Amino acid sequence: MIFRVLVALLFIGIIAASFWLGGDQREPTPTTTVEPSNADLGYSALSAVLVETGTDGLPMYTINAEVIRQHPSDGVEFEQVQMSFRDANGQTWKGRADRGELTTDTGKVDLAGNVHINGLLPGSAQLADLETEKLSVDTHENIINTSEPVSVTSPGRQLTSKGLMAALKEHHLVLESNVRGRLIP
Repeated sequence: MIFRVLVALLFIGIIAASFWLGGDQREPTPTTTVEPSNADLGYSALSAVLVETGTDGLPMYTINAEVIRQHPSDGVEFEQVQMSFRDANGQTWKGRADRGELTTDTGKVDLAGNVHINGLLPGSAQLADLETEKLSVDTHENIINTSEPVSVTSPGRQLTSKGLMAALKEHHLVLESNVRGRLIP
């Protein structure tokens, strides 16, 4: 009789332990699925370099940035950017800005915030520094332009204007309006 009571208590203990150890069953965590239309979500990188090469295998432009974010439908954006590009004459231009954007498949880089670009101006043998708040560089057409106030400084002179267009292939520079100049002895 004691044996039957022990077996019954053991059986009841096993059932109670299974309920106690099984505890609260958690519901499964919901999963997120990516729809086929969102297959390319882009990328981002810190302290990254982006290089586009020309048909000759040489870099057309190089962009170094603290942060690069790619948006698949509309291009790439940069923070704390430094850029170098080669014009049609093989001259290297260098620049920096607080931020920038590269439009998909166009080679057009828009720089903004404390923009400085330097290189050989068309028709000149002297380095010049262009300073403005916004500037576009078309690396395929070799055109630099802005509609913002710009300062062009080279040894011995400083020019300011509202707007600038430099067609580097044609060796052509146009200061658009409100042009002022200063010769420095």
